[in-house]
Amino acid sequence: MNAFDSCAAGARQAVSRTALRAALSLFVTGLLASVSFAQTYPVKPVRMIIPFAPGGGSDFIGRIAAQQLTEVLGQTVIVENRGGAGGSLGVEVGMKSPPDGYTLTLIAASYPVNPSLYKLNFDPVKDIQPVIQMSQGPFLVAVHPSLPVKTIKDLIALSKKSPGTLNYATSGQGSIVHLATEHFSNMAGIKMTHIPYKGTGPALTDTIGGHTTVIFGSIASTLPFVRAGKLRGIAVTTAQRIPAEPNVPSIAETVPGYDVTNWHGVLVPRGTPRPIVDRVNAELSKALKNKEMIDRLQADGVSPAGGTPEEFGARIAREIELWRKIVAQAGVKAE
Repeated sequence: MNAFDSCAAGARQAVSRTALRAALSLFVTGLLASVSFAQTYPVKPVRMIIPFAPGGGSDFIGRIAAQQLTEVLGQTVIVENRGGAGGSLGVEVGMKSPPDGYTLTLIAASYPVNPSLYKLNFDPVKDIQPVIQMSQGPFLVAVHPSLPVKTIKDLIALSKKSPGTLNYATSGQGSIVHLATEHFSNMAGIKMTHIPYKGTGPALTDTIGGHTTVIFGSIASTLPFVRAGKLRGIAVTTAQRIPAEPNVPSIAETVPGYDVTNWHGVLVPRGTPRPIVDRVNAELSKALKNKEMIDRLQADGVSPAGGTPEEFGARIAREIELWRKIVAQAGVKAE
């Protein structure tokens, strides 16, 4: 190597070192700014979007989360209900908000169903940052007391005897309970007639009135009517029984392999600083271990979940693929 080449090589190395130091400096500066931002976060009220109407199980979980965060963050967490399209409309608002930690979005088990039913204006995996899974629990299978059915085995036998004559109510076409019921029917080899309503309230009202005879309802909304004798609870949809009703068997005890979980969790938009994601995760994780919180959730038939953002994200991706197959098999279309 001659003197000129040697000088040129030295110059290139010097430039490379300078560029590396500059890049490292920018990275450290950005990291410190992110950490500093998280340490002062929040400096103003935070919004919690609940993409469903007030009064249901999702609203209950979302308001618990908002209350807990209000107590520990030092700022009010304001609940904003934005229903529509199985929750997709409200989630879209949340995911298109600035990724600064000031908009949290509650999602439910319907979230991984929606990509198979609706044209979404956001990517349900790539445009989100999962924060934490809040709860998990079953749906409760209930029938009108006049129906000569006391077990899932009875329900299957009656349906096979008279295919299509049993009517089941749901909160809407393409809802999670619609698909959970169709999934059960497919696995059990039976046929029931779907009667969709615009919400859980009217579906329950007509089942209590005997206009429909079967419903897969959330524990929070359905169990009180079972305890009052207005409906008969015959099974839960999770693989295991639940503490709130230990005498009610799971569907899986009769139809092996059936397992549908009703869950809720919190998302923020992709790009939200990781220290803020970790802060919200940590605060809600602590809340979920609080005895009062556990008792409130279990009283409504669900259990605290918790876990890392990565674990929650893996669940979302896994269930998107599961429900895509079930939607295709059942031939379900959104309204």
